[in-house]
Amino acid sequence: MQALRTLLTVHAHPDDEASKGAATVAKYHADGVHTVLVCCTGGEEGDLQNPSLREPGQPFHGLTPDQEKAKLASLRPLELAESARIIGFDEVVMLGYRDSGMPDTEANSHPDSFHQADIDEATGRLVAVVRRTRPQVILTYGDDQRGYPHPDHLRVHDVSVLAFERSGDPDWYPDLGEPFQPSKLYYSTWSKARLLAVHEALIAKNGSSPYDENWLDRPDNDHRITTRIDVSAFQAARSGSLRAHATQIDPNEPWWFGLDDDELNAVWPWEDWVLARSLVGPIPGPRGETDLFDGIGSASDASAPEFERVGRQSATEAARGARLRGRETP
Repeated sequence: MQALRTLLTVHAHPDDEASKGAATVAKYHADGVHTVLVCCTGGEEGDLQNPSLREPGQPFHGLTPDQEKAKLASLRPLELAESARIIGFDEVVMLGYRDSGMPDTEANSHPDSFHQADIDEATGRLVAVVRRTRPQVILTYGDDQRGYPHPDHLRVHDVSVLAFERSGDPDWYPDLGEPFQPSKLYYSTWSKARLLAVHEALIAKNGSSPYDENWLDRPDNDHRITTRIDVSAFQAARSGSLRAHATQIDPNEPWWFGLDDDELNAVWPWEDWVLARSLVGPIPGPRGETDLFDGIGSASDASAPEFERVGRQSATEAARGARLRGRETP
């Protein structure tokens, strides 16, 4: 019997699910795929990013910094729920850690933070979700995060790779459900070609662009992109879910909304992914794949040779990721 197609995506904070892959998830949800969001922290260290909410009549008007922080913490779960509804997630799982804050801040040391979590214990929490929901495809963050080395984003990558490896191994976490081996692991990524296309379209439309030299001079990683998903019918999931995070996203910010959905489709109607692990065939060449479920039939546990192959691949990539991040991988 054909297994239910399931896609699981792992994110660090509320609002990350909106900015990374929202349209892709919406597309697969519309195609009948069961979609699961794992959010690792509650976003407690976030700041108010929408100044209009401090105006008279708005919820943050007249609040002290401490009151503002408490109000923000109470609203972010509601924003996440609305964003998940717009995208079409069938299930949202909070992994239960505290936001670690930006690099080298006091919040990094909070004992409940994701940054301080024991790597095996944190991986076990994710493994339990994987074994229960049985996704053939997992989406997570990539190994090269030099552009935004947030402690929680780094940890999302680490635990996702380990969970992919360990979920199918009965020797790991024997009390956390029946072993299940996902088939494919994808990394979200940014495309310099996309950035340039949007940058040029913004200049043509408005005479200016928020992308400065710090963005335009970033290394080009387009050669790593293996998979391009046509999301032209689902751009509203991206823009709608971003707006749902009203405390985090300024609706007047051209960074997010300088192009409307149709204008964005005219210059870049895709979302790009890097296939990092595959148990159902070789890794395709640049932009050689157009479907995350290519090669996947019914779900089944990987054979021992396949599992060993994943382990060998991951050891190589873990070392590469540590070099890229300038730190050791746990």
